[in-house]
Amino acid sequence: MVSPSSSPGAVALGTLALAASLLAGGASAQDADPGAIVNALVAAGGNQPKVRASGAKGVCVKGSFTPSAEAPGLSKAPHFTRTVPVTARFSMGGSNAKISDKAKPVTRGFAMRLADPSGDMVFVVISAPVFSTKTPQQLLEFATVRAPGPDGKPDADKIKVFAAANPETTRQAAWLNARPVPASFAGVDYWGVHAYTLTDAKGAATVAKLKWVAQAGQLGLTDDELKGKPDSFYADELKERLSKEPAKFDLVAILGEPNDPVNDPTVAWPEENRKSVKLGTIAIAALEPDATCDAATFDPVADLPEGVAGPATDPMFAVRSPAYAVSLSRRAN
Repeated sequence: MVSPSSSPGAVALGTLALAASLLAGGASAQDADPGAIVNALVAAGGNQPKVRASGAKGVCVKGSFTPSAEAPGLSKAPHFTRTVPVTARFSMGGSNAKISDKAKPVTRGFAMRLADPSGDMVFVVISAPVFSTKTPQQLLEFATVRAPGPDGKPDADKIKVFAAANPETTRQAAWLNARPVPASFAGVDYWGVHAYTLTDAKGAATVAKLKWVAQAGQLGLTDDELKGKPDSFYADELKERLSKEPAKFDLVAILGEPNDPVNDPTVAWPEENRKSVKLGTIAIAALEPDATCDAATFDPVADLPEGVAGPATDPMFAVRSPAYAVSLSRRAN
């Protein structure tokens, strides 16, 4: 979800005390502050230095976004009226920068900044229609029980107990486990797990989930194909793919219906027989130096134009901005 940390000392001690109180059931949602979440996520990945708290391993790319003719009918954002440049980053979930590209179940991530003279529009999306937790406190607990012990492995019994008490945290892994490992960052769909409100020039508002549909289709690897792959193959595969043609994704708005939850990203909206509107197409054209993506954070809360708004009642959306800022500052120091 976020990026990294350093500055151990008192912060680390505070995180340990906080985690202990959380696991004892004595903490409130306010206790799950962004710094503690970042620390816990980095610890879960083995406390590697200067890494993002999630998406530590990734590839920076560039391209463009071309809106559809229908897009302005849903949102007055300038980005939906003309072609704009895109800086993006594909990544593996988690803070382990050495994670294998063959890992399962792990979300693949797609963070993007659509630039316009009026300002940026940023989305951070993943290869599953649901997030792993529904509140910042739950995320802190989720990460804390996954911290490796002296043997370098997390305590499987603690994870099992936590999962039993928090069944919604198992939905993402179950969804990923039911599907093959993607053969390419460009061969899998990505979802914005939060509900967005799109507002047109007349003030009409539409609640929608956003999905990036890979034009290449769902490219999965069989178990035998997976065995023949090295642990890091995504970057080379993407470089070769882009040398031939851009990797394209259609951005689709899946329109909300009455009683759709807008404050719980662990719940997926049904997509079958759902009204949807194509908002445009992202074309990823080439790799970019890592420094381009590392210079600033992709903030999906602060960097949204008029005409696109995140959910006001989803705490997992709100915590992203401060957590990303903490993560960026810590890996920069």
